[in-house]
Parts: sequence; structure tokens; C-alpha cells
Amino acid sequence: MDWIQSWKDTLFLLLDDVPVSLRPVVASIAIDGTSSTTIIIDSMSEEPLSRPFLYNESCPDALPLVKSIAPAKHTVCSGSSTLCKLVSWWNSYDSSKESAVLLHQADWLLWLLHGKLGVSDYNNALKVGYDPEMDSYPSWLLSQPYSHLLPSVQDPGTKIGCMKENIRTQFGYPKDCLICTGTTDSIAAFLAARTTQPGKAVTSLGSTLAIKLLSTRRVEDARFGVYSHRLDDKWLVGGASNTGGAVLRQHFTDEQLEKLSEQINPLEASPLDYYPLQAVGERFPVADPKMEPRLHPRPENDVEYLHGILESIARIEAKGYKLLKDLGATPVEEVITSGGGSKNEKWIKIRERVLGLPVCKANQTEAAYGAALLAMKGACENTAPSD
Repeated sequence: MDWIQSWKDTLFLLLDDVPVSLRPVVASIAIDGTSSTTIIIDSMSEEPLSRPFLYNESCPDALPLVKSIAPAKHTVCSGSSTLCKLVSWWNSYDSSKESAVLLHQADWLLWLLHGKLGVSDYNNALKVGYDPEMDSYPSWLLSQPYSHLLPSVQDPGTKIGCMKENIRTQFGYPKDCLICTGTTDSIAAFLAARTTQPGKAVTSLGSTLAIKLLSTRRVEDARFGVYSHRLDDKWLVGGASNTGGAVLRQHFTDEQLEKLSEQINPLEASPLDYYPLQAVGERFPVADPKMEPRLHPRPENDVEYLHGILESIARIEAKGYKLLKDLGATPVEEVITSGGGSKNEKWIKIRERVLGLPVCKANQTEAAYGAALLAMKGACENTAPSD
């Protein structure tokens, strides 16, 4: 799969999808992308220096070196962290690295629109080692030989520049259309839910399962894939599991999921105990790159099988929230659901029973809505009168 070309094609398809009548009034654009999807670009040729490292890829070869320089339990001390991917690339790439720059998926897509290479946001930069509390890269990271690859970091929703002239004229966007720093998928999903009270959480049920809990306390422990993003004066504590909707799609079509779900009794517990993964490896609530998927035995009845998978994913979610509490985060009081899985009412009922908490669907279930809120923030700040 040529991921770079695929992402670029999709971006331009989306720009073209905006109705022609609305394009002249688009004030700003921000993009969310998968956390820790890493792209290394040559700043001279503007070409990728390797294939992208995807969010769920682990680089165990780099982990010992990263652990030797980073504080114990730091977010980067996980094989799938951006820093492990950078170190792995650094140690395996032979040509000159002087003009190389690291970008995350959202950074790279935004760069295609604004043309200023090497700009990121503090949500995407967290897993490369950026310290959101100090608002800087730590000294232990800046002292490394590859530190010149690190992008500059802004608050999410900060103006970077205007849309490039050739793209603007090609699609008919206004001359003053701003391009703003973005964020990660799960942060954007949380922002879309417009949740502001500590104890409120958002579970994003997309291709993977990501949980974010608003906490008054910052909690991090790489042993369990737990990390905290800054959200103004509070912290979004959470993690992302490799379980989720992508596993369901390996076994069922959307139509099958809908029809089979209707036949599930969500008040009855499934006796099946699975650990649904697409492939080997888990990130949270257990960080184990060698964990094997467990989806057997498979009953002959597909309704029972789906029930078992949905309930098993709910148990992983419950284990995640319990772990956050045990590590010192604000206890969860209510879970708001976003992403494609939020459409499944039976799954919501199963999760309510397993979590022992009220679970509701977000008014806005798409992470893109959260990215749009960031773009609006950037536009408003740019037009605010100066003191």
C-alpha cells in the first residue's frame, strides 16, 4: 500500500467534496491524524526518506536505546512511540540525515496545504517526547544527535499560514483561508463531544478503541500504554488499544453487523472470552507487542459470536478505565461514545452493563468535528482585535 499517495489523494478528494457554493466562505482548516504515524521527509527534495511508520507499528529494536535516555515509564518508552520509530529509522538509514525532518500524519497533510515544513502541535508531538507541561522538548531529547529532525510545536488550532496559492485557485478557496495546527484522532473525538468536566470520558470506537478521560491530574505509565495530553489547564488521560472496529470488519460486513446486532440481548452476559485483535500486538491497557489475537472457539451461531466479540471489547474498555483510576486519574463518572461504533445501540447497552456506568452517544460522533472546532479557534484568534 502506498500510504503517502493514498493520504494525499484522499485530502484532495475531501477538498473537492466541499460544495462549490461553500468553498468561498471556508475561513480555516485543521486536520486530525493518527497519533504516532510517522513520516520522515527530506526538506530539500520534499520527498519521503522511507515508507511511513504506521501508528500501531512497533520498533522493538529501538526500545532499549530510548529507555536508556528517557525517564522511567515515560510515554516514549513503548515500541510504538514516535521516538522509537525515529530512532529505528536513524539507526537504519545510511544516507545523509542533515536535511531530514520528522512529521506526523496530520503535520504532513497540513504541510501540503500551507507549505511550511516542520510544524506540529503538542498533542501529536507528545509521543516523540515533547513535554506539554514545560511546553518544550526536554533536555534529554534535545541532546540526541537526531534532535534536529524534531518539528517546531504550537498549540492545537494555531494559525500556521494561508492555503498555498496553487491549491487555493485549483479548488476555489478564499485568499485568506487559514491552515491551522491539528491534533490526534482521539483528541479530536474528545473535542467533538464538547466535554469539560473532570470525570467525563470519551471512548472513540473507530478502527481501534481509544479512551480519553478528563482528569485534574496528569498520569503516565508506558508499561501500560497510558499517557496524558494537555487540554488547557486539565489533562486528557488515556490510551489506545488495537482492538476495535477493524477486527469486526475482518469477520462481518456492515450489513451483517447491523442485522446480527438486532438479535443480541445486551442484558445477558456472553460466556465467550476473547481478546479481539487484527494482528499480533497490543498497546493498551497492556503494552505487549507479542500478544496474540484470541477469537476462538467460534460458535456456529453468528449472533453469539458477535455478542462475544462486542462484550470482550467492552471488557478491554472497562479494564482501561479501571487502570486509569488505579494510576491516580480522576475516576470516570460517565462515558460518551464517538466513532463508527457509536451507531450500535446494542453495543452501548452491553458496555453500560460491563462498565457499570452511564454510556451515551455524543451529539457529534466524528473526530472531524473536533478538528473543525480547532480550525474555528484558529480563525477566531486571527480575527480577534488586539489589546
